[in-house]
Amino acid sequence: MEVTTGPGRPEELLVALDLDGTVLHHDGRLSDRVAGAIRELDAAGATVMVATGRSVVSTLPVLEQLDLIRHGGYAVCSNGAITLALDPRQGDGYRIEEAVTFDPRPAVTVLTQELPDAMVAVEEVGVGYKVSAPFPDGELQGQMRVVDFEELVGHPATRVTFRDPRGTSDDFLAMVERIGLHGVGYAVGFSAWLDLTPEGVSKASALEQVRRRLGIEPRGTVAVGDQRNDLEMLRWAAFGVAMGQAPEEVRRVADHVTAPVEEDGLAEVIEHLLARIGR
Repeated sequence: MEVTTGPGRPEELLVALDLDGTVLHHDGRLSDRVAGAIRELDAAGATVMVATGRSVVSTLPVLEQLDLIRHGGYAVCSNGAITLALDPRQGDGYRIEEAVTFDPRPAVTVLTQELPDAMVAVEEVGVGYKVSAPFPDGELQGQMRVVDFEELVGHPATRVTFRDPRGTSDDFLAMVERIGLHGVGYAVGFSAWLDLTPEGVSKASALEQVRRRLGIEPRGTVAVGDQRNDLEMLRWAAFGVAMGQAPEEVRRVADHVTAPVEEDGLAEVIEHLLARIGR
């Protein structure tokens, strides 16, 4: 594997990592090899960031496991709608650097007409979700409040999630293509899971803001991910890496495809980066 980023010094690197299916195995497990590689790259002086579709509430425990909650660190949550400035001196270990919202009513109205039995969740940042009905155990972290439609869509939102246990990701892709969605961005998960975010917002857009803030050159960016919500991030990075189990459309946009998450493919990438910077 040849890492084609330009810089050879760790302080010139920004490495953005998806969580589920990249850092974490599909059962939520963090392998010792991956955790050790991430900690070593961070200790070497590279900027190591998580960029995830997860909410703030479900991202923080992973950041703690990886020892990434430190002054000067950043994390991107909710597919780019939330950027956290990490700081252990803050009560919760972070402050919200940026939160981008949208009016969920038009898109939710259209989608609930198409999928009247789908479950809907609207993120409440740092707390949990307002939901149309309880989601299955373990699918959402934080508090869940069952609310009526008006409460669900009555306030600006950072992210809205649709879940159809009886459907598939292909069903969601076909539906979105058929009806179109205006004024929002969207990403379809590996199951029948659809995330809506503010239009123009993605992991890539949030990472670009952080890159500029830190003064890191574009050629020093690396990103690793495995799903459709990582497409923009992999295109954004100077060196984009797809996990081995990623769908073909994700693999196509990557500069390199590493081993699957079950084989610690992320660790392979980081170990090559460490070798490049002489660690």
